[in-house]
Amino acid sequence: MTTTFPDQAAGVPPAPAGPAATQVRQPPARWARRLLRGREADQPWVRPALLALLTATALLYSWGLGRSGWANAFYSAAVQAGSTSWKAFFFGSSDASNFITVDKPPASLWVAEIFVRLFGLNSWSVLVPQALEGVAAVGVLYATVRRWFSPGAALLAGAVFATTPVAVLMFRFNNPDSLLVLLLVLGAYATVRAVENASTRWIVWAGVFVGFGFLAKMMQTFLVVPAFALTYLLAAPAPLRRRIGQLLLAGVAMLVAAGWWVAAVELWPKSSRPYIGGSQNNSVLNLIFGYNGFGRLNGNEAGSVGGMGGAGGTGGRWGATGLTRMFNSEMGGQVSWLIPAALILLIGGLAFGWRAPRTDRTRAALALWGGWLLVTGITLSLAQGIIHPYYTVALAPAIGAVIGIGGTGLWRRRGQFAAALLLAMALAATTAWAYVLLSRTPSWHPWLRPLVLLLGGAAIVALILSLVLSVPLARRAAVVMAAVSIVAGATGPAAYAVATASATHTGAIPSAGPTGFGGPGRGFAGGPGPGRGFAGGGWMNGFTGGGFAGGSIPPGTSPGGPAAQGGTAGLAGGFGRRGGAMFGRTAGGLGGLLNAGTPSAALVTALRADAGRYIWVAAAVGSNSAAGVQLATGDPVMAIGGFNGTDPTPTLAQFQEYVSQRKIHYFMGGGGMGMAMGGGQPSGTASAITAWVQQNFSQTTIGGTTVYDLTTPAG
Repeated sequence: MTTTFPDQAAGVPPAPAGPAATQVRQPPARWARRLLRGREADQPWVRPALLALLTATALLYSWGLGRSGWANAFYSAAVQAGSTSWKAFFFGSSDASNFITVDKPPASLWVAEIFVRLFGLNSWSVLVPQALEGVAAVGVLYATVRRWFSPGAALLAGAVFATTPVAVLMFRFNNPDSLLVLLLVLGAYATVRAVENASTRWIVWAGVFVGFGFLAKMMQTFLVVPAFALTYLLAAPAPLRRRIGQLLLAGVAMLVAAGWWVAAVELWPKSSRPYIGGSQNNSVLNLIFGYNGFGRLNGNEAGSVGGMGGAGGTGGRWGATGLTRMFNSEMGGQVSWLIPAALILLIGGLAFGWRAPRTDRTRAALALWGGWLLVTGITLSLAQGIIHPYYTVALAPAIGAVIGIGGTGLWRRRGQFAAALLLAMALAATTAWAYVLLSRTPSWHPWLRPLVLLLGGAAIVALILSLVLSVPLARRAAVVMAAVSIVAGATGPAAYAVATASATHTGAIPSAGPTGFGGPGRGFAGGPGPGRGFAGGGWMNGFTGGGFAGGSIPPGTSPGGPAAQGGTAGLAGGFGRRGGAMFGRTAGGLGGLLNAGTPSAALVTALRADAGRYIWVAAAVGSNSAAGVQLATGDPVMAIGGFNGTDPTPTLAQFQEYVSQRKIHYFMGGGGMGMAMGGGQPSGTASAITAWVQQNFSQTTIGGTTVYDLTTPAG
């Protein structure tokens, strides 16, 4: 096979000769020696370097993991429910009494729930699965790149992936993205195996992995399908008709792997299963194609909270859209450090292999990972619906692979003018962009910026001099220059990665970097301080209460709308610190839309009393308001309206029936209160229930929380 880059591996090691050889089992000592030694043809340093990479990744993803507590309590509460009820396990219910599900499929919950069943409910058993998924993803990425390329390329790809700040964040957090990324990387590995010899088995496995990714985060998983399919169609060594037939078979496998759970949920009688959270009609199909599907692209998400709007009135409801979105103040520090270099190396690598044979592996690999990077990046950039910064973790494996494959390939061609020029351009772009990103947090380790410029500038000068003077670098000099180049490119993201691992992350929208979500003066988008609305604290859509980070707008006032309900408690009203009831963690309160509170000991004691007599010890508007209480008591809490309080369940009549049957003990005031952030209006179902409770039951305060005893009507 003709190769494009000299570092491309010769191929898969040959199988042992003869059928009998495959039946001989290796003794344990030989197996362990092979594990530590790796391939026979590898140099002695290769396997220790891989083990060091995986060990360092495990430490980065697990060190001090418990400091984040329940992290995203919305999912932690569902894990608690699924660890005590197999029905809640299957459906992904928010509570063990199966009132409503989370607004995602349950695959990521299944992994954590198995850990909790084995080791008990605690922060580590909830968060360690994500850390292990991250280590596994780095290992699979290494194995995928190593099949066709040098150990250096595979190690560089794995290291870039492991230290991408948003990857560090999400593999230390219990959102579904960690399992999604692992399954997508497994799909890429299977695609590479399939391309080698047009294997039907492996391309079907690729479809299976992508299909199971759907059960982690629905439609987002399909963004890699064009790259996988195109790579196989172009590069597999088989006739076109066979390749098309194999891809169709892989598509069927993908639909089966993704659809079996969907079919089971849709066919299950609605009266005996939980309501499908995030849907408007109790249908998982509505969730797939609406809130978690096309609504993310066009912004028409029924039941969604409204976003901050585009800059200057342009863009989507959740921020300004456009091809530069991955580089803005919200997304840039999460993932974009090496995107400019990856694009340059991708273009250069494809240009060098333009005339290569159809089955050329370098071009196939760049098509696979470059297609993943471009399709996913463009979709996230232009989508007008809910797009959070941490979604960019899906770009990290592709960035790592392109850097590893393209960088090492061009480095071996550095004696050629075009290759050396592309390397210099990639390094210059990386150095300049790292300086810009570090300048966005000027008070955080200011010495990093000149260090990056110094290292990057030295490497660029050395590379250009060797090119202009046409003097080949000695081996040691080349190694030193390569090392300096890597350090220059890695300093910024590695520093952000360590800062991310050192921070506490809680709530629904975590953020990587030195200050992160809710950090000093950052608010949601990392803005310069108070007065930036949704992005920097103070107000949002006419409501007060300090925004995400606390803000400085006086209580009960707003710069463009009515005073917040409750004055000092933000949009939700109620209790806890100023600005904390809606977004932040409260002391003794219920939390709010984006974060769960920590209920007081007095409230927990009251809810636990006679808990066995009720289906739900309490009901609260919004899942996060219910999650903190459920985790503290260990008993089911009904989340009225689902995640943001806008799902139309239960109806007022249904809730009244639950109360008349004495299935619910308390109704807890405060929390999200069913407020839809987009228009500042309460959802009809949640507000009707709240009004009915306030009119018919007496309120009392337990441990700073307003509650209504639903077993004792007023008067």
